[in-house]
Amino acid sequence: MELTVLNSESKAVALEGMSGFHTEWVGGSPRDGAKLLAQRECPMSHPVPEPSGRPLAPGERLPRGDRETLSSRAEEAIRALMVKYPDPLAATLPALYVAQEDMGFTSLAAMKAVARVLQIPEGHVYGVATFYTMYQKKPVGRFHIQVCTNLCCALRGGAQLFERLCERLKVHPGEVSPDGLWSVEEVECLGSCGSGPCLQVNQETYDEFVDDARLDQIIEACRCGDVPEWGK
Repeated sequence: MELTVLNSESKAVALEGMSGFHTEWVGGSPRDGAKLLAQRECPMSHPVPEPSGRPLAPGERLPRGDRETLSSRAEEAIRALMVKYPDPLAATLPALYVAQEDMGFTSLAAMKAVARVLQIPEGHVYGVATFYTMYQKKPVGRFHIQVCTNLCCALRGGAQLFERLCERLKVHPGEVSPDGLWSVEEVECLGSCGSGPCLQVNQETYDEFVDDARLDQIIEACRCGDVPEWGK
């Protein structure tokens, strides 16, 4: 924190760790006639301080994972992505997928690691990761099943399929089963409007008019190891 005294009644505080310029006026304001003498440009990132009884910032509310760093394989994969784009910012989306696969979910540590490897602002990565719902911001099961309940799938029983899935797996949306195998999510669209209802397991898609019999086959395939686990 840098403190610049303007006069005996007005002070300006330039805070580090904020995007661009940030000035906090103490004991006065520009409208009071106080003039800003110095202002320091701060990096567009915000290191997360340790909680100290104050309200948590949005990033601090995210669950923490078991790991804080990317594997060397993941870092190499992200660097390989950089050369495909004219600007490193454009590699943010695929880089976050690499980090999610490597670290299990898109934790704050994963976001910061992506920013470090791409050499782009942490604030940009955080904004992208929290905007898109396909990045899981908390741990999921080894088999994360997403069921579409948007209009086309809903007309073909997508909502009922999702209910039966929850009953079969004995897990509710937003939870992970006690054995760590299952998590479920209701999603808007999986891009298979002509052959719904459809669902997606991790990175695999089963979209051919999923009925009760097919649902049982998919669950059994997961249990038997015929479907790649999350992150593998």
